[in-house]
Amino acid sequence: MTKLYIDADACPVKAEAERVATRHRVAMVLVSNGGLRPSANPLVESVIVPEGPDVADMWIADRAGPGDVVVTSDIPLAAKCVAAGAQVLKPNGEALSAANVGNALATRDLMTDLRAADPFRQGGGKGFTKADRSRFLDALERELRKAKGQGQ
Repeated sequence: MTKLYIDADACPVKAEAERVATRHRVAMVLVSNGGLRPSANPLVESVIVPEGPDVADMWIADRAGPGDVVVTSDIPLAAKCVAAGAQVLKPNGEALSAANVGNALATRDLMTDLRAADPFRQGGGKGFTKADRSRFLDALERELRKAKGQGQ
């Protein structure tokens, strides 16, 4: 049975993901450290994990596998989910797979090192746009169709 896991604490596309999951009749699990309003949708489960670094990520990584879709901006979590056989999307619609998650992880590590070397380096990230939201909706539609085909 296909599940849609959302790394929900800072996810800007929770509502969009819920609409697509509902259309496909796929269970959706919002995983966070708290502070999210529970959905009345019977297909949506909210899981509140204890405070702590990467606790939500570990919860998702322990459960996601073939036939599942994970939405996260966290590259180490994405790498674990890809290794477990899940389909992974970033909130901007970019798919992470075995072919590109290694490069994404290396880039993330490089940027972490650059920020550590220059404590005055601020920002650098671009804002989330309507085009990102649209790309996400298209990508999630494709990934759920693909995952439902695998999960049967």
